[in-house]
Amino acid sequence: MSAGTGTVSMHGNRFRHNFLTALLLAPATVWLVVFLVLPFIAIAVFSVGERAPEGGYQAAFTLAQYANLPARATAFWNTMVLAPVGALACLLVAYPVAYYLALQAPQRWRLILLALVVIPFWTSLLMRTYAWMYILGGRGIPALLAFVGIEDVRLINTPGAVLLGIVYGYLPLMILPIYVSLERLDRRLLEASADLGATPLSTFLGVTLKLSLPGVMTGFSLVMILLLGEYLIPTLLGGGKVFFIGNALVDLFLQSRNWPFGSAIAITLVLVSVVVLIVANRISNRVAGARRVDLI
Repeated sequence: MSAGTGTVSMHGNRFRHNFLTALLLAPATVWLVVFLVLPFIAIAVFSVGERAPEGGYQAAFTLAQYANLPARATAFWNTMVLAPVGALACLLVAYPVAYYLALQAPQRWRLILLALVVIPFWTSLLMRTYAWMYILGGRGIPALLAFVGIEDVRLINTPGAVLLGIVYGYLPLMILPIYVSLERLDRRLLEASADLGATPLSTFLGVTLKLSLPGVMTGFSLVMILLLGEYLIPTLLGGGKVFFIGNALVDLFLQSRNWPFGSAIAITLVLVSVVVLIVANRISNRVAGARRVDLI
């Protein structure tokens, strides 16, 4: 076979490989363009427009909507405070659970325990949040406290109720990536640390926690980003007194019909989410290297 024929054959194989790859990626690419890129472009265009007199969008080019962002400062403040606090609370509860499942639980019980973690996702978040409304409402825990002599305890429609709902609703999303990270941990590293005289606390901080940090950052980022757009939990457990950015978006798009202002808030929310992902990725890579953590 001549060199020219070999080159042609190599180029033909490469073309077929590239064509097959493009063909396989085409459905996902079309899906992302139609349902992600194009809506984002539309929202970006709306954000520099004006509200029409009857509501909706009116073509224009102005940054007045972005300048008006402080008008929703309360929603931004509640979200920027309660979202990271809620994600941190999920982390504090999830890490011991994931640690036990990955390193302490008997092998024969592990799948059952993991199933118990995932089972709440089989029920609608709406139904589970309504259950917490009853538990925290006047006929729930406050009634039990009043029965034992502790009167006038208010749990529902408070930031604490919202945080409780956040932890309950998003806990599985924090447990699973941490569990995967811990389950892949090389047990020989723990044994080596103990053989070198490290205390259990030193081994945990220097080996277990450090190597599980990619899972921690994955879970924290996932929960944090979802909380930035949370609407249901603040509405039901906050009673309209704990306003998130998601609540502001619903109000602006469906009630006030101020689409440009709502679009400006949505674009800002997307930028905040991107910043969260970048920061989490850099922290994970710097402390624990580029160890990848998947949910499956």
